[in-house]
Amino acid sequence: MQTFRLLPATLSFTLNPCTLAGPRSRSLHAQAWVEAYPLIDRQLSPLGLEAMAALALSPGATVLDVGCGAGQTLGQLAEIVGASGRIIGIDVAEPLLTVAAQRMRALLNVSVIEADAQTIDLPSESVDAIYLRFGVMGFADPVAAFTNFRRMLRPSGRLAFVCWRALAENELDHLPLTAAGISGVGDDAPFSFADPRVIDEVLGRAGFEGIGVRAHNARVSSGDLDAMTEVLLKVGLLGKIVREHPARRAEVEPRLRAALAKLGDPAQVSLTASVWIVTARAS
Repeated sequence: MQTFRLLPATLSFTLNPCTLAGPRSRSLHAQAWVEAYPLIDRQLSPLGLEAMAALALSPGATVLDVGCGAGQTLGQLAEIVGASGRIIGIDVAEPLLTVAAQRMRALLNVSVIEADAQTIDLPSESVDAIYLRFGVMGFADPVAAFTNFRRMLRPSGRLAFVCWRALAENELDHLPLTAAGISGVGDDAPFSFADPRVIDEVLGRAGFEGIGVRAHNARVSSGDLDAMTEVLLKVGLLGKIVREHPARRAEVEPRLRAALAKLGDPAQVSLTASVWIVTARAS
């Protein structure tokens, strides 16, 4: 058994960690995000805000932000609920939570917890809403995770998240892979919710109703050619390959840069992201 920490430290709970990735993979992923979180935030923020708007939060609400990472979404949620609301962020990556705690230090109604969302034991019926910006795809047991979320939600509480549609629909991932000459990808975890039937099945079994799944496409960017190249070499499917096989970067980087340069204005390079915006309420 492990304990998880609330930062700033005021509470202690118990959890059984459960995750799909190995320790080395998780560590490399967290380090990549710490190094590039401002650029990653710029890329993902428009997609996260779409799901946040669908959550339709009210001032004074208590919101659980699952997979809060480096903390951008914590600040965005806090702005919506105001000083009378409360935002609790959870993530398994301690380096990212350290960044999040530092970024949110001026907001007294925001706290972060290092914990596994599948087993975190916050009080039942203690939150008004649960939000996830791409925090859903790595659960070893999605039904268990969402059942736990349902338990923590107050009656008629709401859930909203954004997740990836299929790889073939996501230029943001398939263009970098094609540019790098990589045809097969072993990691399909980011697309585990690409089939809306899976979403309906998981949420239904977990006790949610009023499930809505809406397709959303958006051009997203981390900035100029240098910024976009750097982010795509750190995160996403190509980023995972380069993180775990750094010797490949010398071969892959010029190919990726050339492909991105062909898209147009090097001062603002964007790719299409295709996602689901999912909403549901506690039954």
